[in-house]
Amino acid sequence: MSADQTLLAFETDCHIFNGCGFPAPGLHSFVFEPLFTIGGYEFNKPMLLAILGSLLVVGFFWAAFGRAKVVPGKLQMVGEAGYDFVRRGIVYEALGKKHGEKYVPFMVSLFFFVWIMNLWSIIPVASFPVTSIIAYPAGLALVVYVMWVFLTFKKHGFVGALKNITGYNKELGWVLPLIVVIEALSNLIIRPFTHAVRLFANMFAGHLLIVMFTIASWYLLNGIGIAYAGASFLMTLAMTAFELFIQAVQAYIFVLLATSYIQGALSEHH
Repeated sequence: MSADQTLLAFETDCHIFNGCGFPAPGLHSFVFEPLFTIGGYEFNKPMLLAILGSLLVVGFFWAAFGRAKVVPGKLQMVGEAGYDFVRRGIVYEALGKKHGEKYVPFMVSLFFFVWIMNLWSIIPVASFPVTSIIAYPAGLALVVYVMWVFLTFKKHGFVGALKNITGYNKELGWVLPLIVVIEALSNLIIRPFTHAVRLFANMFAGHLLIVMFTIASWYLLNGIGIAYAGASFLMTLAMTAFELFIQAVQAYIFVLLATSYIQGALSEHH
């Protein structure tokens, strides 16, 4: 059963005391039938939302800064506020103004792209966070990972980069081999994995909870269950409001970690 089919529970007479079981959401809530197929390649709803999100981010900043003025209009002011938030609140804090300025455009793009991918969850009709599909956070984490590796080798050279990645320090003595293995695993495998999974898991769990309480509100709408349906609906509203906060926080954390990785790549090894 796909996510679209799960939500069809709202259009049926499936209620408590009617002899039908609760249509609980699950992994099937994250599977979508293809909208269309091109050359054997299936194009589904999350893909469409990802493209629309990209266009929205590009379109917004194009409209805000395409004809920037000394005295900014409302849209430019909003764009500048968002840009400055990432620049000063994340990039400058980690990298400083001198070294961080060149990375600001990338980090701003990353932040707003992740944010809008998360926001789709609470937008009517869309109603799905693209980042709850592991491929999208993994792809973004891979981009950051490749940048981190490239900058590490560019900054320190081959030998220096290996020392930076493995935490090599001959003063550690007999524990050096153990530290090298742990640091190498942490930096090369665990780091990109946790970077992706942290975003994915939060969006996955949040969407699952919202869908569960939404379906439960409809399912309980019968007889004495109406009282419980009201409570479930209030939980849906509460979870949606909380999810709105989490979506911004997760975008912030994702970019903050990306910036800290770059900071580690550029820092001198001791």
